[in-house]
Amino acid sequence: MNSFYVFSGKKIKRFLYIFAAMLLAAGVVYIERGNMTVFSEAAPSAIYSVPTEKKLIALTFDISWGEKRPEPILKVLEDKKVDKATFFLSSPWSKTHPEIVTKIKNSGYEIGSHGHKHVNYSTLSSEEIRNQISTAHTTLTELTGTAPNLIRMPNGDFDKRVLQVANDLGYKVIQWDTDSLDWKNIGVDNIVKRVTTKAHPGDIVLLHASDSCKQTHEALPRIIDELRSQGYEFVTVSELISQSSAEGKEVRDSAYLNDSLENSAGM
Repeated sequence: MNSFYVFSGKKIKRFLYIFAAMLLAAGVVYIERGNMTVFSEAAPSAIYSVPTEKKLIALTFDISWGEKRPEPILKVLEDKKVDKATFFLSSPWSKTHPEIVTKIKNSGYEIGSHGHKHVNYSTLSSEEIRNQISTAHTTLTELTGTAPNLIRMPNGDFDKRVLQVANDLGYKVIQWDTDSLDWKNIGVDNIVKRVTTKAHPGDIVLLHASDSCKQTHEALPRIIDELRSQGYEFVTVSELISQSSAEGKEVRDSAYLNDSLENSAGM
């Protein structure tokens, strides 16, 4: 009778351990499910890179303030005969620098939205998010004559609501796989090294043309030369997306999101 009691106790104890572990796992999934849905197959998602075997890469430049850096960067692109790149422009900056916007457009570069106010959209209500994206959309459409359909959120910040609102407004949210960290002014050599060693086929590279980024125009010629020597061809983000072998199968990974937000420049 005693041995039967001990044996049953062990079984009950094991069952309780298993049950507790299941409850813990279920709790973690419940708590994290808001983040997980951002990257689920059914929900709208951000694009960090595109799966392709071709050595294609997209150089992207965010601009939200200043007028000293865009011209030198455009000059480098022209001198190096890079005729395909994507610029994400904030609407207040665009409104006060229409001549630079026109030059970017006339140079044949793709223009995407960088939103209106430079705030974290995940802190806003859904209606405020919609207003921010729509306001920028109107401004950029009026200035360029073309309605943008790509957006990079200020600070690279988003959540599932931001993704859904952007999707409802006809936008694809564009992030990046390679952050140059040019916004930290880490030195020309370090900027070049980060981009050229991390680059991969289908990559989207984050660079800036705001005035606080003082070394981008110096690093850019070397970045272009090195990537070309590695066999890369420069394309716009839209052209990169069109290369995807499986439509809508963008790279989604919370590790990219955490790294991006941690390193985000706010420019």
